[in-house]
Amino acid sequence: MMLQKSYFLLLILMLVQSASCTASVSILNKFIRCVTLHSDRSIQISSAIFTPNNSSSFTTVLQSSAQNLRYLVPSVPKPEFIFQPLRDSHVQASVICSKQLGLHLRVRSGGHDYEGLSYVSEIETPFIVVDLAKLRSIKVDIDDNSAWVQAGATVGEVYYRISEKSEIHGFPAGLCSSLGIGGHITGGAYGSMMRKYGLGADNVVDARIVDATGRILDRKAMGEDLFWAIRGGGGASFGIILWWKINLVPVPETVTVFTVTKTLEQGATKLLHRWQQVVDKLDEDLFIRVIIQPTSIANSTKRSVATSYNALFLGDADDLLDVMQQSFPELGLTRNDCIETSWIGSVLYIAGYPNGTKPEVLLQGKSTFKSYFKAKSDFVKVPIPEKALNGLWNWLVAEDSPLSIWTPYGGMMSKISETEIPFPHRKGTIFMIQYLSTWGSDGVKNTAKHIDWIRNLYNYMTPYVSKFPRETYVNYRDLDLGINKMSDKDFLTARVWGYKYFKWNFYRLQLVKTKVDPDNFFRHEQSIPPLPIKFRAIKG
Repeated sequence: MMLQKSYFLLLILMLVQSASCTASVSILNKFIRCVTLHSDRSIQISSAIFTPNNSSSFTTVLQSSAQNLRYLVPSVPKPEFIFQPLRDSHVQASVICSKQLGLHLRVRSGGHDYEGLSYVSEIETPFIVVDLAKLRSIKVDIDDNSAWVQAGATVGEVYYRISEKSEIHGFPAGLCSSLGIGGHITGGAYGSMMRKYGLGADNVVDARIVDATGRILDRKAMGEDLFWAIRGGGGASFGIILWWKINLVPVPETVTVFTVTKTLEQGATKLLHRWQQVVDKLDEDLFIRVIIQPTSIANSTKRSVATSYNALFLGDADDLLDVMQQSFPELGLTRNDCIETSWIGSVLYIAGYPNGTKPEVLLQGKSTFKSYFKAKSDFVKVPIPEKALNGLWNWLVAEDSPLSIWTPYGGMMSKISETEIPFPHRKGTIFMIQYLSTWGSDGVKNTAKHIDWIRNLYNYMTPYVSKFPRETYVNYRDLDLGINKMSDKDFLTARVWGYKYFKWNFYRLQLVKTKVDPDNFFRHEQSIPPLPIKFRAIKG
């Protein structure tokens, strides 16, 4: 009797799995037929689709640009299939067909994505991923001081293609060369020239986007409200970015970089306190960030903390030394610390490539670095006292592999209105902090321990960072701040994280969302929710 019952249960399980598999195949076939009908028919669409049935290629593509191993473990939901469009029309068709077939869609252009929202859905299944990795064309027009850049290109590829055409043009975006330009700019895109020229999003002059109805719109067609929203309002809420038209900025033929490291034993605490007092007031040609992490003490089992001052100056070493002597002599910068290079050379240096690396390395595309990690961010408006810094050091040396990066503001960042684009962290901000805990060898086993550590550190820092709201950076997504549940109450839940990411700009973003995607087709755990119908009438 027991054997019969077990056999019956096994049979039921096999039938359920078979039905599920049949349903998936049916959905896939319908999607392929639909995309073929609505796009370029000269290309075999099936060759651009990867399913779990072809486990090797599916896994390779799924993991290709994903950085956070927390979202690649077997227990995390996987897409029904991954579609890698080869034409703009394929992206357009993927929206049209997903709507027709009732498929939930996620879009990936890079993969740095801290909480995996571009390739994982933990609130809604089944889902598919549209991966823009094959859409990476870059058209640089030096005469127009501009470039059209496809969403799947990396920041490094954009920098390289600009430098191919000119040694005196650049673009002020990210410091990490493997960032996907599509999603990077949707959150703001800061980098080593932000104090001179602002964010990448501040230097976008046009775009092409697939909207919720499947139309491809440029700036004129989409209107200024939507164009405002996509430049810093966070990715995957309003449509799928196909292209950005970026404004190139002038850079000198010779720039200077340096890294100076000080440990606690070398007076790092007092020096960092001084850095906070001057960094937002330095010459806007000078960018000095601080990379902070534990370090070993020679002949001791104890750990110390190293603070590395990593910098770019848009000028030669002599001029840099003059600026430093006047503004930040405490660092003790010398001529031997300075490396004169080209702008593209500075890109390689800031990204951490060894001296002598050829710029062609930037064409490698996506990063192969992966780890388990959790991150958070803060904005600082008043210098953090030395006593609080000493407390921070205790937290850092207690964790296995932590990292904190302090990024300077001021300069152009203080001159642009906080409502110019959705990114609001402008005047009054001295610097931004990123906190990271990374782990590898222990994998999933000790995940809870590391996440508890960073949450506790975040709580410790509460008195010393921005308040009302406690601001945070949308490109460092943090699901601890809240998750949409795909209901009419989302607009209330979202006010918690929305206000932290966007301040009062969040409410304008909701109005744009309600106008362009009232049915909330483009959605994820922290997408901008449309206003509930009853509130639309009030606004109407």
